[in-house]
Amino acid sequence: MKILFVADIYARPGRRVAAEMIPRLIREREVDFCIANGENGAGGFGLTENIARKLHSYGVDVITSGNHIWNRADFTPYLNRDNRVLRPLNYPPEAPGSGSAIAPSRTGTPVAVINLQGRTFMPSIDCPFKAGSAEVDRLKRETPVVFVDFHAEATAEKVSLGRHLDGRATAVIGTHTHVQTADERILDRGTAYLTDAGMTGTHDSVIGTRAEIAVGRFLSQVPTRFKPAEGPATLCGVLLEVDEATGVSVSVERLQLRETADVDSAGDENGE
Repeated sequence: MKILFVADIYARPGRRVAAEMIPRLIREREVDFCIANGENGAGGFGLTENIARKLHSYGVDVITSGNHIWNRADFTPYLNRDNRVLRPLNYPPEAPGSGSAIAPSRTGTPVAVINLQGRTFMPSIDCPFKAGSAEVDRLKRETPVVFVDFHAEATAEKVSLGRHLDGRATAVIGTHTHVQTADERILDRGTAYLTDAGMTGTHDSVIGTRAEIAVGRFLSQVPTRFKPAEGPATLCGVLLEVDEATGVSVSVERLQLRETADVDSAGDENGE
């Protein structure tokens, strides 16, 4: 079984390259299941119902997220209507939506997806280690293939969770920083690991936003509204090969794919 994970889709450029590359990768690389982090899909902050539906239409089976999933209040009720769009599992149970899902793959083997959020330099929520461990064990009773998107800031926290779930989760892939790391590997007990899968968006930018705005904010220390950068975009992510009988990862490949379609330089002010 092959699983494609698409890193944080950022605003219109990220959606544009996702629309081009995801169907192509599914077809050419014979992908059986696709997951994408979409928390920055709408103008760089949050998600909308329309964008979620578009991502599904490209072939994304489950959409994961992170702390920015709450940025658009009108989207929050949708989390209770589409169980293929996740918020981090370790928010309190009173939060809308779900932090895990099981969906069928193209081979027929179900794939479980867990979305977790870190706590170091992030909002103080429930423990991702305890919540993730319990959920992996629960889902393993239904399918051997369990994928974890760990949306976290600190490298050490991500590496630690990978080690904590090694041999139980099929993969622990980090998101949030928008900077792809080069430490992909199969851990000792068969869990695929990458500290951060990167960003799907304009890489001639500061993690997706216009460089002049980000630099100006650091110089002045004055809060400024970020705007998505324009220009050619890159899809980042990972492609996993998994033994679907055992849930053990066989290989993990980092992806960085530049779009080839004509670039529409229109802005993304309204997030649509």
